[in-house]
Amino acid sequence: MTLYLDWAATAPVEPAAVAAMGDAARAWANPSSVHGPGRAAAAMLADARAAVAAALGCAPGAVVFTGGGTEALHLGLAQGDAHLISAVEHDAVRAQVPRARVIPVDRDGVVDLAALDRLLAAAPVPPLVAVMHVNNETGVIQPVAEVARLVAGRGLLLVDAVQSAGKLPLPAADFVTVSAHKLGGPPGVGALICRGPVAAATRGGGQERGQRAGTENLPGIVGFAAALTARMADAGWVERVAALCDRLESQLAGAVVHGAGAPRLGTISCLGLHGVTAMTQLMTLDIAGFAVSAGAACSSGKVRTSHVLGAMGVDATGAGQAVRVSLGWTTTAADVDAFAAAWTAMADRLGADRLGAAGRPGADRLGAARPGRAAA
Repeated sequence: MTLYLDWAATAPVEPAAVAAMGDAARAWANPSSVHGPGRAAAAMLADARAAVAAALGCAPGAVVFTGGGTEALHLGLAQGDAHLISAVEHDAVRAQVPRARVIPVDRDGVVDLAALDRLLAAAPVPPLVAVMHVNNETGVIQPVAEVARLVAGRGLLLVDAVQSAGKLPLPAADFVTVSAHKLGGPPGVGALICRGPVAAATRGGGQERGQRAGTENLPGIVGFAAALTARMADAGWVERVAALCDRLESQLAGAVVHGAGAPRLGTISCLGLHGVTAMTQLMTLDIAGFAVSAGAACSSGKVRTSHVLGAMGVDATGAGQAVRVSLGWTTTAADVDAFAAAWTAMADRLGADRLGAAGRPGADRLGAARPGRAAA
């Protein structure tokens, strides 16, 4: 049996979401139709929108449903012509705006606010700025409140909250993206949370109040709402998992914990093992019964050198020796202890000078309501 520790890639679908999707699938009418079954489907869509908004702390009218986090990002990016993006943004952002000016980050992966200020001052037109809330590879939390203060009155702000939604309070921004399958909902459903109306990136039948064309995925949206509702009912799960992540890192003598000097969300650890490639680690751990990944799991099964770690000043060799371990609401202490034992055995057998490459385990983990800490 494989122990799943790749929750940042996708979370197991919640039983409540499966049940809700079955109910929605039986309400098979198009929500745009004016007959009785269509009106019933539209009512179900409205209820799901209200549930998603309540869980995320926004108004229902701010929620534009999309076909996933990537589409939500592209819709947000389409609202501006000039772009500034952080050096650690997801490939869904980088590939969409390849000519964007890049905001550097420090060695822990935190955006350089002074550099952002200079780029904003030099921009010939008000830009759209994209800075993610929580990095999908390292778990590092960006200072989005400070970013928003710098951008206010000088441009628009898009925040990728795919990893943070349902775990940290939704950040204040012009546009925020979320994705269902990170939270126990189905894949292929997401949303753009927006302060005002957005211009559709593609034209069609005028769905989503004319902001996103295409018949809404009613079963998926209802499943998204049910999954979010289930997560909100277990308000302490992020704190519980953060403690498990600290427990894990404290057992990995010699691991390089990337981003350990910055505030991090307690669901993700990016671990380097000196002298052992990520692919070798993944294969070894897979054989031992543990499912983890190397950085983002969005590259068609390929293991590539991480641009995130490169932006943090990690050389290509070091970046190629990092794996991501991510935990979720069903992860247990026994799970992390078993992984720590397997990782230690692998390091003892394959690692080179691992005791000389120690990271800083457990530094500045943030949960949803960690006492004495701002939620970023």
